[in-house]
Order: sequence, then structure tokens, then C-alpha cells
Amino acid sequence: MQWMAWTMPTALFFLGIATALAVLTVLEIYHPTATRRGLLPLATTRGDRFFISLLAAAFVHVIFLALSDGPVYIASLLSIVLAFVLMRWG
Repeated sequence: MQWMAWTMPTALFFLGIATALAVLTVLEIYHPTATRRGLLPLATTRGDRFFISLLAAAFVHVIFLALSDGPVYIASLLSIVLAFVLMRWG
């Protein structure tokens, strides 16, 4: 793994994604999801909303880095709030 620049934030990011996928898998086994409509203009499942929240977080970070000189953790906090809103009401 020498060819990759594994830093602690990178490892924690991928560990967080893997943990979230594992939790979503367990939830799907014990509590199967049904498609529903919320804030998003399409019917989505729990996994769909998670994927959309990951894409939204990437866009939030890119836009924040393009338009601001502020610390990245602000974009991360915004992304967490957005992910919560999408998962709960999306």
C-alpha cells in the first residue's frame, strides 16, 4: 500500500463510509425499506438517499473550496447537516 497516500483523515473517511454501508446493510436485513417520496422529487429508498447525500457532500466541498478560503471543516459540517436532512426528510 506504499503507492497510496494513506493519512489518518483518509483512513477515517473510508472507515466511515464502510461503517455506514455495513449499518445500512444490517438495517435493510432487519427493517426492509420501502420507497417513499419526501423533499426529493423522486421516490427513493434508504440507500438511494445515502448515495445522494454522498454526492451532495462532494458538491458542497468542491463549491466551498472554489468560493471560500475558510477551513474545510465548515464544509464538512454543512455536509453532515445536509446528509441528515436528506436521510430524514429526503
